Amino acid sequence: MRRDQRGAVTAELALGIPLLVSLTIGLVWLLTVCLAQVRMVDAARESARAGARGDPTPAAVARGEQVAPGAAVTVTQVDGQVVATASEVVAPPGGLLGFLPGVHVQAQAVAMAEASP
Repeated sequence: MRRDQRGAVTAELALGIPLLVSLTIGLVWLLTVCLAQVRMVDAARESARAGARGDPTPAAVARGEQVAPGAAVTVTQVDGQVVATASEVVAPPGGLLGFLPGVHVQAQAVAMAEASP
């Protein structure tokens, strides 16, 4: 009876390894998406602060793009408030998970414009 089960462990391992690799790649991608979201929050916050200090809009946008390279950063002023938005699409890893769509991460920050001296 022992001879009949000789290759069972090898077959189970051969079927299980791709599943474990896919799961690991998916978890790494999830971590990448979370880190990208944190970068968007930081970029929006820095851009809003720069705009609230009175920096010109292009300088505030550049500050956000410096914090999150590759992100789309916009800064607008509405009723004495500076609204900054940062967004980016995180592409899925290739290979087994290449069929998944990219994840859109976005953050918005609002700051009160400082009074001019």
